[in-house]
Amino acid sequence: MESHDEKPGGRRRTASPVIAHADMDAYFVEVELLERPQLRGRRLIVAHDSPRSVVLSASYPARADGVRSGMPLVRARRLSPGAMILEPHPPRYRELSARIMAHFGTLTDRVEQLSVDEAFLDLTGAVRRLGPPDRIGEQIRREIRDEFGLPCTVGIADRKFVAKIASTRAKPDGLMLVPPARRLPFLHALPVEALWGVGGTTADALHGRGIRTVAQLAETPRDVLRARFGRVGEHLHDLAWGIDDREVEPEREEKSIGAEETFAVDLTSTEALRAELLRLSHRIAARLRAADLSAAGVSLKLRYRDFQTLTRSSGLSHPTRSAPVLHRAATRLLDRLGDRPQPVRLIGLRAERLSRGDGGVQLSFDGSESRWTDAEAAVDTVARRFPEVRLGPASLIRRDDDDSEAQDESSR
Repeated sequence: MESHDEKPGGRRRTASPVIAHADMDAYFVEVELLERPQLRGRRLIVAHDSPRSVVLSASYPARADGVRSGMPLVRARRLSPGAMILEPHPPRYRELSARIMAHFGTLTDRVEQLSVDEAFLDLTGAVRRLGPPDRIGEQIRREIRDEFGLPCTVGIADRKFVAKIASTRAKPDGLMLVPPARRLPFLHALPVEALWGVGGTTADALHGRGIRTVAQLAETPRDVLRARFGRVGEHLHDLAWGIDDREVEPEREEKSIGAEETFAVDLTSTEALRAELLRLSHRIAARLRAADLSAAGVSLKLRYRDFQTLTRSSGLSHPTRSAPVLHRAATRLLDRLGDRPQPVRLIGLRAERLSRGDGGVQLSFDGSESRWTDAEAAVDTVARRFPEVRLGPASLIRRDDDDSEAQDESSR
C-alpha cells in the first residue's frame, strides 16, 4: 500500500504502514474441537457448568441464538437450550496461543499481542519479501489453518483501529483489506458503535444528538464534541477522519495481573474467602513469574449478594512474585473491611505497580520468602513439563478433595 503526502516545497511519495489484525475465530471453541471434531456444526458453549458461570466462548450456531462471551451461562441456556456445554482447558489455550504468536514472529518482528487469541502485526517491512498485503493476509490464514487446525480472520489497513474493524467485519474465517484510498469511505459507512471507545453509554449520547454514523460524527464540529465529551469527543472526531498514529508495540507492558472467582453459592465464611484468596494468589504469582514481573501493590475486589462491589488497595514493602506475600497482603485488606453485611458472590485479587524482573527483592530475615521462591520455581518447572499434574498448597488440594467428596456424596 502506498500513499502520497504533501510536504512543503513539493510532493513526496511515501510507503504507508501495512498493519494486520489477526483474530482467531471462536478460539476456545475451535481449540476444543481439535479434540472432538465430531461436534463441529453444533451449538457449543465453553464455560464451567455451574449456576454462576459465564460464557467464555460460543460456536457460531450458538451465537446465532444470541449467545455472547461474558453472558451468564443461565441466560445462555435459555437462549440456546440445545447447546452443549464444554468445560474449558486454559493451559491448552495458553500453550497453543504461545505457538501461534511465535509463528507470527516468523513473519515480522513487530507483533503486539492483545490477548490469547488476537494480535497486531506490522507487515510494512515484510511486503518486499512476502508480497502485497492481501497475499500476506491469505498466507497468514492458510498457515494458521495448516499448522494449527484453526480458522483465523485477518483485517489489513494502514491504521491499527481500521485493521481491527476490518477483521471484525470479515468474520468468520475471512480477510478484508482496506487500502489508504478507501479508508474514509470505509469508515464513514459504519455506525458509530464500530469505533474504539464507543460503548453503550457513549453511543446513546451520540444518538441523542442525531449522530448515528461515523460520517455524521466526522461532520460534527470538533468543538461541539469537545464541549459534550471532553477529550474523548476530540479523540472520536480524529478516528472518524482516520487520524490515529498509534504504532504496533511489540512489547506491551502489563499494568496489572489479576484473577477473580464467582461462587456457585454465596460465601459467608471468612476462612473460605481466605482460602480462595490463597488460590488466586498462587494463580497470579505464577503469571508474574512467567512474565518475569514483580508487583509492588495489591488490590482486593469483593462483590456482595446484591451486586454492591468494593475495592481496596495497598502497597507492599517490596516488589514480589511470591504467592504467600500476595496472600498476606490480600487477607489484611479483607480483615480491614470488618464485618460483612451480606454473603459474598465474587472475590478478586489483582497485582499492581508491576516492574520487570524481581525488583531487587528484599528477602525476609528468617529466609522463609527465599524458600517459598525456590519452591514456587520448582512447581513452575513441574507444571510446564506435566500440565496434567495438580500441584499447589496442600491446604487447597485437601479442600478441593473434600468438596469433591461432598458433591459425590450429595449426588448418591
